[in-house]
Amino acid sequence: SEARSPDGGSFPAQVSVLYFARSAELAGLRCETLWVPRQVTSLQLWEEIVKVHPRLAVIRDQVVFAVRQEYVLLGDQLLVLQTGDEVAIIPPISGG
Repeated sequence: SEARSPDGGSFPAQVSVLYFARSAELAGLRCETLWVPRQVTSLQLWEEIVKVHPRLAVIRDQVVFAVRQEYVLLGDQLLVLQTGDEVAIIPPISGG
């Protein structure tokens, strides 16, 4: 029988997470592959990543995602992720 998550949802997706600028410093790497829920809000996705890299929590209020090269603010916007998707973490760029 097929494995199912408790809510009856589908398997997680394996996505590539790309870290830029300050997020790369905090995470200690520039990219990695993570398993995340396929259907997840942008804020829940951020929380999944912070579980892996707790130091990222300090930039939460400033960070923006780019999912498949489209900007997404943290919040309750639902993302539907596919294995192989790219999720970029783009912190504020300082300077003018």
